Order: sequence, then structure tokens, then C-alpha cells
Amino acid sequence: MTEAMKPYIDETEKRWYVVNTYAGHENRVKENLERRVESMGITDYLFRILVAEETEIEYKNGKEVTKMRNLFPGYLFVEMIMTDDAWYVVRNTPGVTGFIGSSGGGAKPFPVSPDEIDSILRRIGIGDTVVNVDFTVGDTVKILSGPFTGMEGKVNAMNDQTKIASVLTILFGRETPTDISYSDLIKADY
Repeated sequence: MTEAMKPYIDETEKRWYVVNTYAGHENRVKENLERRVESMGITDYLFRILVAEETEIEYKNGKEVTKMRNLFPGYLFVEMIMTDDAWYVVRNTPGVTGFIGSSGGGAKPFPVSPDEIDSILRRIGIGDTVVNVDFTVGDTVKILSGPFTGMEGKVNAMNDQTKIASVLTILFGRETPTDISYSDLIKADY
């Protein structure tokens, strides 16, 4: 990609970036990075550091066991203003192996698109985006993205807290409930 083709990135804007770590060390790296942000005085440039985890409930020996499952092993999400100092501190934190979206050779990485990070934040329960829907339980909806793009189904249930609807789609000749984000659905016009 030539310099002229690259999208303009405002280096004074707060954006999300993906940081590569050693798999299984994400929480340790997060703690190291949080300490370094404080000790090196860059709290005005590094804001949130997330390990994308979701709660998983298992049943063992008749007892409910709650565990956290990392959605992206080996990766952290860092909300920051990409200054030279902030970039240096993150790159040189023990356990960080680099940024995703950097071509190396001193090139700064590209941020995660707002749509992608909103989807991840919603999935782990901290989404900032308000999603207004024009459908309710019983309505027929069309799926806008993901593996079921273009398919239609009937809304079976809605969870306003997670912003996920259970949609009954026809797969292999059977009605199958599929969990789809509100933002990936639109009411079918009939």
C-alpha cells in the first residue's frame, strides 16, 4: 500500500489498537502495562486496557462453575492516543510482542475499526453504542453480517442487556435458534 493510499489517521485521536502478547499471559501483561502507564506518567494517552473475556458457566458434579474464557488468546485491546511516548511504553512492556496492524520497521499500527471494537465491547458487556431496533419478538428479520448474512428468520427472544436476539433460522431443513447481535439485524419488509 502506498503512502497516498493509506487512510489518514489523526494521531491526536483516542482509538483502539490490538497488542500481541504471549498466549496465556494476557492478564499479567495488562497489569504490567497498567503499572507502567501510572509510573511513566502517560495516563493522558493510554485509557483502557482490556482482555476480551466472557463468562462461561459449566456444570461439574452437579455444581455450577463460572469461568472466564478469553475470546482472543494472545491479544489485548488498548484504547490510546498513538503518541511516540505511548507507543514506546506499550511496545516495551514485558510480555508484549508487538502491535497488530504494524508493518514493522518503526511503522505505527493501524487502529481497530469502530464497528469491530463496538462488536467486541458489546460481546463482553461493555458496549458504548446504543442500538435502536425496530423489531420485536415474533417479527421476521434479515441478518446483515456474519456466517448467516442474507438469511431471514423469526425473532424468538431478545436480551436488551447483551443486545442479542435469538433468531429462528432454517438450517438443513430445521428451525434452529441462532444468537445474533441486534446491530446485525433489520426488520424484513413484508
